[in-house]
Amino acid sequence: MPQLHRAPLADQAAEQLLARIRSGEWPLGGRLPGETTLAPQLGVGRSTVREAIRQLAGRGVLASRQGAGVFVTALDAPDDWESVLRRADIVSVIEARIAIEVEATALAAERRSPAQLRAIRRALDARALETDLEPHVDADIAFHRAVVVASQNAVLLELFDGVTPRSRLAMIDMLRLRGAHGGEADQEAHARIVEAIRAHDGASAASLAREHLGAMKAPLV
Repeated sequence: MPQLHRAPLADQAAEQLLARIRSGEWPLGGRLPGETTLAPQLGVGRSTVREAIRQLAGRGVLASRQGAGVFVTALDAPDDWESVLRRADIVSVIEARIAIEVEATALAAERRSPAQLRAIRRALDARALETDLEPHVDADIAFHRAVVVASQNAVLLELFDGVTPRSRLAMIDMLRLRGAHGGEADQEAHARIVEAIRAHDGASAASLAREHLGAMKAPLV
């Protein structure tokens, strides 16, 4: 089994055990190996294994029976309520962004000036350079704001700026849940939006913006 190095170790160990349960390594009602066996397999100490087992017991996956061991009581863990609420909040923000940005992107394709197109391209290039999570989110917001500015609609820009503080927190939370951000495919999706704006193709620009934001929403619902 792969060793676990990232903190918190107990959370990582719990997820590794859950993955093994989901894979069928231990059947429903099956007994897990003892701590002395699991600890070296996971690359953690016995106290970390105990904490991981407590976590999964709290999620209804495992049960400890005095003198008998630890047994599988469910083959998967239901989402905890906090995680459900976090995802629901992120979805609400993405839906607000769809309402604002799809139309703004279409208008930007129709109305953008050469100077505004250059600003959008600079923002796209700057976005690609930011690899740390929070600076990446800030660069992404700057890109999308440049697009909304190019729509030349003051009300849409006011709406975008109004939702930005909450949007920023939601995007950071989403990327932390996802465990990854950026990448060539993501940057290319933004580049296609820029190309549609350059070409004055409002229909394609709106479709691409909706596709991009919809892809962010899909795994959360």
